Amino acid sequence: MFQTAKLSVKDYQQIVETGIFGDRRIELIEGNLIEVSPETPYHANCNNKIYKYFLTLFNSLADVRSAHPVSLSNSEPQPDLVLAKLPDTLYDTRHPNPEDIYLLIEISYSTLSYDLNEKKQVYAKSNIQEYWVIDLENNRLFIFRYPQGEDYQNKLELNTGLVSCLAFPNVKLEVNRLKN
Repeated sequence: MFQTAKLSVKDYQQIVETGIFGDRRIELIEGNLIEVSPETPYHANCNNKIYKYFLTLFNSLADVRSAHPVSLSNSEPQPDLVLAKLPDTLYDTRHPNPEDIYLLIEISYSTLSYDLNEKKQVYAKSNIQEYWVIDLENNRLFIFRYPQGEDYQNKLELNTGLVSCLAFPNVKLEVNRLKN
């Protein structure tokens, strides 16, 4: 019987450093190499607008990171947006790990099922306290909080209004600014 070999995060990082993937968008998810779909202009522009919005709100409170890897126990995804602990020099020699992360956001245009299932499970198992999915196609925001096992105890879906992340309850975000 044949088995698929799983990569560790360390093995994956060593492979990435060789440059063998070139410009291919590859993530390590649960020890497996996953090729990520190319980013559409719409997705990229939405990501850029949300990144700029987060910079205005969180610049002195958190390290706002856009489309960069985070290191989890057996995965190294590249979420669309991350709020991580300061100072940003913490990440000169490593990517943020779960203890550094306040909030992870995936912006979904063609990957909603993947973001709401596989990615959510990976983040919950890694004890990421808060995970948001921005569903561009259906104009909604999914908020997942308080991980337990492979899922989150608290789930919320918003279309409008104001929302705050757990780490910064006094910072109010307009849901409509996240969806377009």
